[in-house]
Amino acid sequence: SQVGDKTVMTVRTSDGTREEPVPEELRGRPVLDKQQAVELAAIGARIQELYGTPMDVEWARSGGAFAIVQARPITGLKPQVEEWNDSLKGDYLWTAGNFGEAIPDVMTPITWSFVRLFIHEAMSASAMPGFDMVGNIGGRFYMNLSPMYSVIKALRLKSLSGPMEDVFGKIPPGLDVPRVKLLRWEVVKQGVPTAIRVRLRVRKNLRSMGAFLATARQRCEDLRAAIAATASAPELADLYEREIQPHAVTAWRMLEAGGRQGGTSLLLTRSKLRKMMGDVDAEAMLTGVNAAGDLASMGLVVGLSQLARGEITREEFARLYGHRGPHEFEVSIPRPGEDPAWIDAQLAGLRDLRTGAEELLARQEQAGEAAWARFARRYPGKQDRMRERVRRWGVVVRDRERTRSEAVRAFWVLRAFVVRAGELTGHGDDLFHLYLRELLDLLRGNASALEQVPVRRATYERYAALPPYPALIVGRFDPVRWAADPDRRADLYDARGNTPPVSDTVTGFPGAPGVVEATVRVIASPEEGDRLQPGEILVTTLTNVGWTPMFPRAAAVVTDMGAPLSHASIVARELGIPAVVGTGNATMRLHDGDRVRVDGERGTVEVLT
Repeated sequence: SQVGDKTVMTVRTSDGTREEPVPEELRGRPVLDKQQAVELAAIGARIQELYGTPMDVEWARSGGAFAIVQARPITGLKPQVEEWNDSLKGDYLWTAGNFGEAIPDVMTPITWSFVRLFIHEAMSASAMPGFDMVGNIGGRFYMNLSPMYSVIKALRLKSLSGPMEDVFGKIPPGLDVPRVKLLRWEVVKQGVPTAIRVRLRVRKNLRSMGAFLATARQRCEDLRAAIAATASAPELADLYEREIQPHAVTAWRMLEAGGRQGGTSLLLTRSKLRKMMGDVDAEAMLTGVNAAGDLASMGLVVGLSQLARGEITREEFARLYGHRGPHEFEVSIPRPGEDPAWIDAQLAGLRDLRTGAEELLARQEQAGEAAWARFARRYPGKQDRMRERVRRWGVVVRDRERTRSEAVRAFWVLRAFVVRAGELTGHGDDLFHLYLRELLDLLRGNASALEQVPVRRATYERYAALPPYPALIVGRFDPVRWAADPDRRADLYDARGNTPPVSDTVTGFPGAPGVVEATVRVIASPEEGDRLQPGEILVTTLTNVGWTPMFPRAAAVVTDMGAPLSHASIVARELGIPAVVGTGNATMRLHDGDRVRVDGERGTVEVLT
């Protein structure tokens, strides 16, 4: 520290004050000793924390004590952080379910740009003029359910509430969903043209889906090679607009088409089989990972098993499966295909398994054939017709999975684009903190947005340091204030108050049938996966494809978030592992070492000890 040179001092007189020269021996002497300076600094830190911004503080010291005269915000300083918070736009119900499970991380600005474009193309039917259907709350992805539930009410379509919960998860009993003002004629006027436009686009894309899927992987490899070969920043910007974004948009539109293929036949086929055969047999009859091509959600675990046995090389694994992982949408994070340490960690987790993925799949296939035999005995003459219906069901499911996989593979190309942009401009990973328009401007010579990088990086790091926010948010939400609350809840935040208490029982959707008793292991992130021992019950907030390699070790899976069509349900059903999803409170009520009974058919978790 430096001591200032004091030349003038103010002294008290009988009729006021006057200024006098400071005596020579006092000009360089500290006013405060070290202990007093530390005490004053602590007071300043408390004042800054109280107001949430750097403060200009005036103080005095008398009788051995400090007195604060006044404090005001320092003017002329740039904000240390930005606020990324779409919950401030109105009183809505936001959910992290469905797409939020696939995008579980705090997003860098460039990722948010790509995700917005992805949603615009892959979920165009959900667009509603005047309302933001997706939001960024503290850097995390949320969907706005209020407009959807308002449409259901306006058009008196109560029958759609069930399918909504199948996709986005359950609304807690007693939670009043905030509605937005909609008139029926406005909904029809806006919705019908949109529905017609989407239907025509989906029909067109379904005709070309086979050709797209046959070439998509090679196309992504060619694009990554073209990105690596780009010699200048303007050339890279041109490549992005000419080839990279058009391919990504096509992939995302194919995902939209795949998701709408088959209409309600998926739900109706499962429902019909459950009524005829019960949940356990129905799910066994519907599993089809070995029938006509693997489900893409199973790719990572199947590929890792093949790699562990030496049936494929690391290069082949990276090419086939390296785009999938726990953070596959966040472009600032390396893909598994470019991260040897991630592959090593997963291979280590496959060792000493009593039952590998292939054995589980084979066992489930045998269970399916036994269920089909019971069906044939119970419903003579109907087996062939039902098998054909289930075959068509399987085709639709696999097409959905394959288009989802290729939609994600496009994000690897986008990551390669941003990384190369950092190399060509010399700004490295700073570019993850630009938005797409800013990045393209930079590549063409306008570097003004780089001034925002320090604030954006600080904002990202601030939000990334917080725990994951609640699965459901109602109204205006402050992530920092919520994280500081010792009584915070991970399932629900309602700014209106009167939040129902956390249930003592753990119940959710029947994700995959079966009953098992075992010990709980609560896992906060896929990076903690090595803590899960074979035969334990995996309990976590949510899962996505990156968690799949853990599933063969688990006796059962229980999640806070999720629905019958979520990742945990799909993979657990294929492997024959009991699962209960969308409980809301599993990670709050269950702890490492608890002995529990998981009933995946009833959707219950019972604590035994």
